[in-house]
Amino acid sequence: MISREPTVERLAVARRLLLEPFGLDETHLSRALGEIQAHAVDDADLYFQYTRSEGWSLEEGIVKTGSFSIDQGVGVRAVSGEKTAFAYSDDISEASLLDAARTVRSISAAAKSARRKVAAQKVAHSRTLYQGLDPIGSLDSTAKVQLLERVERLARSKDPRIVQVMAGLASEYDVVMVARADGTLAADVRPLVRLSVTVIAEQNGRREMGSGGGGGRFGLAYFDEGRIQAYVQDAVKAALTNLESRPAPAGEMTVVLGPGWPGILLHEAVGHGLEGDFNRKGSSAFSGRVGQRVAAKGVTVLDDGTIADRRGSLNVDDEGHASQRNVLIEDGILRGYIQDSLNARLMGVAPTGNGRRESYAHIPMPRMTNTYMLGGEHTPDEIVASIKKGLYATNFGGGQVDITSGKFVFSASEAYWVENGKVLYPVKGATIVGNGPDALTRVSMIGNDMKLDTGVGTCGKEGQSVPVGVGQPTLRIDALTVGGTA
Repeated sequence: MISREPTVERLAVARRLLLEPFGLDETHLSRALGEIQAHAVDDADLYFQYTRSEGWSLEEGIVKTGSFSIDQGVGVRAVSGEKTAFAYSDDISEASLLDAARTVRSISAAAKSARRKVAAQKVAHSRTLYQGLDPIGSLDSTAKVQLLERVERLARSKDPRIVQVMAGLASEYDVVMVARADGTLAADVRPLVRLSVTVIAEQNGRREMGSGGGGGRFGLAYFDEGRIQAYVQDAVKAALTNLESRPAPAGEMTVVLGPGWPGILLHEAVGHGLEGDFNRKGSSAFSGRVGQRVAAKGVTVLDDGTIADRRGSLNVDDEGHASQRNVLIEDGILRGYIQDSLNARLMGVAPTGNGRRESYAHIPMPRMTNTYMLGGEHTPDEIVASIKKGLYATNFGGGQVDITSGKFVFSASEAYWVENGKVLYPVKGATIVGNGPDALTRVSMIGNDMKLDTGVGTCGKEGQSVPVGVGQPTLRIDALTVGGTA
């Protein structure tokens, strides 16, 4: 059997699901783009999407909810200067395409007419980072329920103090196709799965919660016995640790962040500030600082959409550009921002493969993929041992950041009080307050244990949510403010 090149195969899947059932082909896409370009616009694209998703949740030993949905549609966009006109429809047809095209082209200044030759179509360069499989069909319904039941039994067996277990399994099969005014034609077939577990432990009338889980762009067979054990252990350990926690001290102190998921602080406090739209508008604390020192020596931050099978990775972004490995901060020096096509054009730079949108009903914007800091030379034990008095935070819950000022507030869901290099006891109620650009300059030790999160992150921006990844090594940050209850 002769297999087709992956890019060609993805285009074939997209045609089969998004064009052929509606009597469309590439000539209809060219005609719609030609309608938009009948007025003078700077850019235009068509974004087709087919999404099939399924979810199961189990609580108290029984399946509480099960869901299945199919969504499909097309978004049509025209760009003139800084302005964007956008229309979308869940009716994929030649009539709706042309109607949307004529609507969005009115964005052109004074609706000026223009004669422009429609560009010849060309297949976009793309990557092959994950298989184009349908994860929903990778296990039957009985096996999915049994997997969740296995999670619950395992969690309860870990400790008699575990009184409640909630588990969830989500799968998604997403097919997208992009046709751009420059003739670019791109497609992607994106699987996505996630297994989550939350437990509640009780002791002497006190209840505490812990969670674990993971996922990525693969089938459900990924969740083997070893990974299930690891997710459950993470959840149970967090809940039992918090049963023993004391009120967190407050004040300015040394803070050490653990590896992996604590990179969510880096994502929020620094990553959003490096997105192109905020910097073009001058509203980021990092605006106009390319080439300047913005972090301590040794701090190198990347946004990398090219890591195989990762939750935040993409073969092509939602504008048809291949994903990239972008060095944002190198040894403390700001090297650049992450860009979609609109902001890249207006800033005179190239797109970085970060044009992302939640669905066909949303416009693209510069968004992170997998954002992480590279490792350093210190062992985690060395870093913890260096703390005279301070906080060691190994897991985080929610947080928020002000892009303009860089100020952030994060709540630690698992943290420990350390004195003279010794971990003394777990603490609860610790919130970490700081300023993203300032915090980067206070990094004094970087661990050699860089790791990515397990595959659970979702990023929100301007009402749109997209899957992302985060990561970092163990970090020591000097003089952060900790808000506590003690």
